[in-house]
Amino acid sequence: MRTHHHHPRSAQGFTLIELLVVIAIIAVLIALLLPAVQAAREAARRTQCIDNLKQLGIALHNYHDTAGSFPLGGNPATLIAGGLRNWGAWSAQTMLLPYLEQSPIYNTLNLKMIGRGSAPEEAINTTGTGKRISVFICPSSPLPGTGSAGTWFGGPWPGNNYFASAGPSLNYVNTQSNAPISGCFGVGGQPVRIADIIDGTSTTIVFGEQRTGDYNDGVISSPQDIAGNPAAIAGGTNWNVATANMPAGAGLLAAWVQTCAANLKSGTTPFTPSNRSRNGRLWFVGNYGHALGNTLLSPNSQYPNCMYSDGNSDWDRPGIAGLHSFHPGGAHICLADGTVKFLKSTVDLNIVWALGSRAQGDVVGDF
Repeated sequence: MRTHHHHPRSAQGFTLIELLVVIAIIAVLIALLLPAVQAAREAARRTQCIDNLKQLGIALHNYHDTAGSFPLGGNPATLIAGGLRNWGAWSAQTMLLPYLEQSPIYNTLNLKMIGRGSAPEEAINTTGTGKRISVFICPSSPLPGTGSAGTWFGGPWPGNNYFASAGPSLNYVNTQSNAPISGCFGVGGQPVRIADIIDGTSTTIVFGEQRTGDYNDGVISSPQDIAGNPAAIAGGTNWNVATANMPAGAGLLAAWVQTCAANLKSGTTPFTPSNRSRNGRLWFVGNYGHALGNTLLSPNSQYPNCMYSDGNSDWDRPGIAGLHSFHPGGAHICLADGTVKFLKSTVDLNIVWALGSRAQGDVVGDF
C-alpha cells in the first residue's frame, strides 16, 4: 500500500485586486488625514503669530514704563549731507528692540543717521538692518524674496509682518497740528501716551498684521500688492486735511479704493499706474508699506494697498497700507492694553475705523 504524504500548501500572496483595494484604502486615509495635519500646522503657526504680537504688546508697555510714552511710528534722523528726514524714519519696532531681547542688534544701529533713503547712511547700518528678526515674522506668511525688489545690500530682505498703526488715516506724517493722524503712531510730532488714548486701551489698535509681498511685479497679488494712484486728497497734494482721517473722509476713501483697484495691473514700471509687490520688506522703516500701516479697510479686503504717486518711483507715500494676513477669515490685531484678538474680514468698516483711532470718541461694538 502506497503512503501519500500531504505537504502543506505554501501561503499565497495578495492578488492584484486585493493589493489595489489596500492602496485605495491607504489613499483615502491619507486624503482624510492630510487636511487635519495641515490644519494642525496652521494652528501652530497661528499660535506663534499671536505670541509675536503679544511680545510686541508687552515690549510696548515696558517701553512706556521707561520713556513715559510710546515710541513714534517714525523717528526722523539726519543725512550726512545735513538736514532732518521723515522719509525712511526709524520705526517704532526699531525702538522696541531692547525690550524684545534684541539689544545686540539695536546697539549696532546709528539712530542719528537715517536708515533708509540715502545710500551712505543705509550702508552704515546694514549690520543691524539686514537681520531677520523672528518676532517680526508670522510663520503663516512666506518669507520675503528678491525678484523685482532686488536685494538689501546683496542679502535677502529682512521682512516684517506687523505694522504699527497710524489708525484710520491716509496720512502718516504727524508734524502738522490742524489734522494729526488719528492712531497711536505717526512720523514725527509728539509720541502718544496711554493717557492720550481717550477711546480706551482695550478698543484701540497698536499693531496689526500685514502680508509679505511676493516680490513679483508681473503678477497681481491682492490685497498686499501696492497700486499707484495719481489722485491726491482734496486740496491738491496737501494731505494734512481733516478728510485724511475716517470717518470724515469716507467719501474720499470710497473713490480712492475704486481708482486703486482699477489701477492695479501687472507690470514692471512702478506707479504708472501699476503694482508693486514689495510689501513688508523692512522692519526698521517707519513708512507705509514697511513697518507702519493703517486701519482704513477690513482685513483681507478685496481692494489692494494703494499709495499716492506723482509720477516717480517713490512709494513711501500717503495712502492705504492695511490689515491682511495669510490666515483665513481675517487678521490679528494687538490692542493698546496688550491683548491680541482676531479681527474678522466681515467686520464693519465703522468698527475698523473706531478700533484704529485713539481719541475720536468712537464707540466700538462687538468685533
